[in-house]
Amino acid sequence: MSPLPAPLSFGYGTNGFTQHRLADVLAVLADLGYDGVALTLDHIHLDPYADDLSRRVSVLAGQLARHGLDITVETGAPYFLDPSGKHLPTLMSDGAEARTDLLRRALRIAADLGSPTVHLCSGPAPNGLPEQDAWKRLAAGIEALLPTAETYGVALAFEPEPYMFVDTVERCLHLAELVDGHELFGITLDIGHAHCVEERPVLDCVRQAAPRLRNVQIEDMRRGVHHHLEFGSGEIDFPPVLAALRDLRHQGLVSVEIQGGSLDAPDIARRSIEFLRAASA
Repeated sequence: MSPLPAPLSFGYGTNGFTQHRLADVLAVLADLGYDGVALTLDHIHLDPYADDLSRRVSVLAGQLARHGLDITVETGAPYFLDPSGKHLPTLMSDGAEARTDLLRRALRIAADLGSPTVHLCSGPAPNGLPEQDAWKRLAAGIEALLPTAETYGVALAFEPEPYMFVDTVERCLHLAELVDGHELFGITLDIGHAHCVEERPVLDCVRQAAPRLRNVQIEDMRRGVHHHLEFGSGEIDFPPVLAALRDLRHQGLVSVEIQGGSLDAPDIARRSIEFLRAASA
């Protein structure tokens, strides 16, 4: 008989703890029994452009070790590079060099912290740019990052995001083909996003993403409404989803992504881990 699948590892996103210092976020999550943390690089918790970045990363690595927390690095802070342009610049737009530089920094930080992945998304395509040209620019941007990913042994985990240029698993897999199926190009699957915009049922999206699945984000959501909700407040049936991830032997974190809950973050994190434990039992 083959061994039973290992339990899933649950994390929580720091973008849902924007009222807390990072050290306090880690302490709260460890006390609640989380296995890891999904760290969004931003001006709040860890600024990849800080003058003392090396020191901060070293301190954070020690804190993670003391709390026994795994980590995945995310780069989805919407206004980090442009204070008035959400998710700009992209790898497809003017100024793409700034996005490339951020992602290279993220790969180095991820390696120093022991994160196996760096999360990224496409952002919007520039107005008026033909779709074929957008694909070419995006693929070229990814290809420019892959040598750095190879150097540090960290995978790019690309997330299909509602209403962005790459918004479905199918389009993400097309991008994988455009970069010749590189082994360090993977997928971050957000379960709520899949329910929100995909034509396929969520379980089909999990199976479709499985060969390249590196990272999972999770929250409740309603069809067609891109608003991250607490578990039980939307429409998703979670036990089959968690069972499918477990049966696929998903090795990465399954991280709660509720950005709007910062004012009540400890309680939301507690309710979330209780829900996930029950749903995966």
